[in-house]
Formats: sequence, C-alpha cells, structure tokens
Amino acid sequence: MEKLALHDALLIVDIQNDFLPGGALGISHGDKIIPVLTNYIRRFDAHGFPIFLSRDWHPPNHCSFQSQGGPWPAHCVAGSPGALPPSSFTTPPSAVIIYKAIDHDQEACSAFQHTALDRHLRVLNVQRLFIGGLATDHCVLHSVKDARMLGYDVCLLMDGIKAVNLDTEDGRRAEEEMIRLGALPVRWEMLET
Repeated sequence: MEKLALHDALLIVDIQNDFLPGGALGISHGDKIIPVLTNYIRRFDAHGFPIFLSRDWHPPNHCSFQSQGGPWPAHCVAGSPGALPPSSFTTPPSAVIIYKAIDHDQEACSAFQHTALDRHLRVLNVQRLFIGGLATDHCVLHSVKDARMLGYDVCLLMDGIKAVNLDTEDGRRAEEEMIRLGALPVRWEMLET
C-alpha cells in the first residue's frame, strides 16, 4: 500500500479531446481512464494536495504537425475544441493547468519542458509526484523521465494511463522504462489515505 503524505502532488497529462477516441490523435480506449483519474483527483483534492493538469496548446503552425514537416496531424490547437478536456473530466478550481508546446518551433512532450511546472513544485515543496494520463508511450513517458531527472519520486498510475501503441509493444516498453528509472507502479486499490 502507498500512503498519501505531505509533499505529494498529482500530475495528469494531456486529457484533451484530440487524444480521445474520435479526436485528431485519438487513443483507443483513452476515455476509459477518465473515471479512474477523476477518482485520483477527488482524493488529492479532499486532502488539499496540489493537482496539476498538463495540456498541449499548439499554435496552428506547430513544428510537430505534418503540414510543417512533423510526424503528427494537427491536434490540440490552442483554444480549439480538440485542445479542451471532455465535459466528463471534472477538475477542482484549485488545479493548475500547465500549457506546453506553445511555441511553433519547439516540441515539448514533457509537462516540464519549457514550462513553469518545476518552479511550481519547488515552491510547494513537492517531493513525490503521482503521474497518469495520455499517452503512456509519449507525454507520460517524457514527463516521468524529466521528473526523475529533476529528483522527484514518482508513482506511476498504472490504471490511469493508455498508450498510442504505434507498435503494439510501445506502451509496455514505456512502462518498463519508467519503472527502470525508479517510478513506482501503483493502482487505485493500492492507495491508502
């Protein structure tokens, strides 16, 4: 069992319409983790622990788009419906939104890359991050890697992640890499408060 404690925070990565089924980069069954993540959010909120939500917030000419020579179709264009979370994903007003990949010429898979997330966490004296969201093999992976590199303990929400799986093993490989880097795999039923 993992017990929540002072200096814990929750980071939910990129729950946005374009990453859900039917979206521009829809992840198969990506919507299935929303109720689980909502439960984590409620639990952290009930204890007054910090909650952070990252969002891709791209300009229309972002370098990752195929129209600009990048690998992906246009997605999560700032202010568009695809960049917003679904109505079923309710978050408390205290949750801090971290906008990433906002510059047209810079990719940012990690919630830490070119954002103020690390500064927010340092000010709050956060030492351990519980991380879930989309996608396991892209933005979750890079966020966990950066969190570990910056010295944070990480609990990976195994029931709150889904992979793109361009290759069928991508998600499994990403999970193994995050665990190898020191992320502790946890599930809802393992969490004690």
